[in-house]
Amino acid sequence: MSPSPFVVEWVRRVATERSQGRALDLAIGRGRHATVIANAGFRTFGVDRNLDALRTVVGDATAQHIALCVWCADLEQFPLPASRFDLVVVARYLQRGLFASIERTLAPGGVLIYETFTSEQRRHATGPTSPDHLLEPGELARAFGGLDALFYEEVFEPEAVARFVGRRAASRS
Repeated sequence: MSPSPFVVEWVRRVATERSQGRALDLAIGRGRHATVIANAGFRTFGVDRNLDALRTVVGDATAQHIALCVWCADLEQFPLPASRFDLVVVARYLQRGLFASIERTLAPGGVLIYETFTSEQRRHATGPTSPDHLLEPGELARAFGGLDALFYEEVFEPEAVARFVGRRAASRS
């Protein structure tokens, strides 16, 4: 599967401000965004609970001479480190219990790029159908209300997805 054009565009935008920082591809899967992130100049990390997928992505990264650090974890059991990443990318993944942890793992001034399916996806013949894996209208923007929203949209074609980009304040008290 190709990288999301939305994610690619926003990674490039963020890289103009914050390249050389640390970036996390959360639920990295087979790593379709890790190469984009690394090529934008970020020290790239990936986490997933699927060890076989991580082995594949590490092999692919090595073959492409891309430095990539990965770890295998269930993030509900092993939370993300606080204030660690300048960029976090989440694509086609929804685990509502991680929203607060995702926000906390952003370093001051860090940016979250998030894109995943909405309940409108049920109208299509592909993709998830369980409410556990589908956002309700406006849910993604509300979930990250502690971030300064840079971009938000929900689209219905060719897939029904919500897209959010938010920045953590430069300093927290």
